[in-house]
Amino acid sequence: MKTTAILRLETVRMLRDPKYLALAVLAPIGFYLLFATLFGGGPTRPGELPGTVEIMVAMAAYGAIWAVLSTTGPRISEERQIGWLTQVRAMPLRASSVIGAKIVASVLTALPAIVLVCLTAAIVKGVSLSAGQWVSLVAAMWVGSAAFAMLGIAIGFAVGADAAYPLSYGLYMALSALGGLWVPPDILPAGMKDAAVWLPTYNLAKLGWDIAGGSVPTLASVANLFGWTLVFGCLALLAYRAPSLRPRPRRKRRAVLAAATAE
Repeated sequence: MKTTAILRLETVRMLRDPKYLALAVLAPIGFYLLFATLFGGGPTRPGELPGTVEIMVAMAAYGAIWAVLSTTGPRISEERQIGWLTQVRAMPLRASSVIGAKIVASVLTALPAIVLVCLTAAIVKGVSLSAGQWVSLVAAMWVGSAAFAMLGIAIGFAVGADAAYPLSYGLYMALSALGGLWVPPDILPAGMKDAAVWLPTYNLAKLGWDIAGGSVPTLASVANLFGWTLVFGCLALLAYRAPSLRPRPRRKRRAVLAAATAE
């Protein structure tokens, strides 16, 4: 089986997951419409983004983060438990190709989450940016979401299937709240605001806020996301290579093949 076939299989499986569609695509759109209606119509001071634009970027980041986390951590952990990854390792493929396909596929799932929130903002709330700003905003946030794919890979290989989903969702909600995706960073308490600027969630949204405001993303935000990508990538590598973190499959091969066929 070629690497491209693995990538296509992984992408289709992820996009067909009802939990992905509900939490990574529909929920951010619903939250955007709610928050933009309640808080997006107020006056803005010079240099500030309109509320509808600021909330759009925050919810696009919110959806993208869950897209890559939910399609890596819980899924990989479950595949380890049922023995599917053991079967994949027996195929004539390098392990790096399989993991690479999972990372690329998970990042691909972030694109619909970002694009559909932006499309909703443009159609329903009249958000207007130049063509270059739209393309740059979507592209920057899409690439930046790779950091969270690495975090998901680390979770998937570090914990069991029962813990992977709640751990992923708990980190997702905590990082989103502390990173200013739920409450504008400017109105956070001083201590929380100082902490927020170091988090990858804040800096992913900061890419979009800068571009929507007509500025080039700051080097600090780019460096922060790159640094977190390296940190999460190292954790993922350690988790993947640690024998103690690879429990034996609980089900027989027949169940594994049946699960794979059902996908």
